[in-house]
Amino acid sequence: MGFGLGALAAFFLSALLLIFGFVTKDAGYAKLLGKMWIGIFGLIFLATIVHSITSKKELRREDYYGQYIINRTYFKGKQTDWQYNTYRFEIKENDTLYFYVTDKNKILQTLKGRISTTTPNESVRLIVNMIQPYHVLNTNPTIYRSAWSFYFVFKSTKYNNMFFTKGKWKPLD
Repeated sequence: MGFGLGALAAFFLSALLLIFGFVTKDAGYAKLLGKMWIGIFGLIFLATIVHSITSKKELRREDYYGQYIINRTYFKGKQTDWQYNTYRFEIKENDTLYFYVTDKNKILQTLKGRISTTTPNESVRLIVNMIQPYHVLNTNPTIYRSAWSFYFVFKSTKYNNMFFTKGKWKPLD
C-alpha cells in the first residue's frame, strides 16, 4: 500500500510540474521533473541492489546435490584439519547420501543414506535418513544461508558442531 501511495504522489507531482512548466513556459520545471524521476529510479535501483545483497538464498532441492567438505574458514588448527581429512560426504541426484570416513584421499568407510526435504517456508530444508547410523549424522543439519551460499552444521555426539560446506576435497599443503 505504501508503494502505491508513493507512486500516486509521484505521478500527481509530475502532472503538477508539467502543468506549471507549460503555463509559465519555464524550463526549470522540466529539469526539476527530470531530477525527481532520476532520483526515484536511483532509489529503486539502490533498493534492488541492497535487497539482493542482504537477502538469504532460498534453497531448492537441487541446491543440495554435490560434494561437501569440512569448512575450514571458521576454525583453524589441527582438529579442523583432521576433520577435513577424515570426513566428507556427497549427495547425488537420486537423493542418495554417501558419507565417507577417510584417511586423506583414501576412503576407509562409506555410509549410505537417503535425503528428503520439507518446505516449512520459501526455502527447502534437508532431512537426512541414514541406513547405518553414525555420530555425525544422527540429527538433521542446521542450515545457515547467506545471499549466495549456505553451509550445514551437524551435531556430532563426539565432536559437537561440525561445519560442512559445498566443495571438492583437496589435499592440505
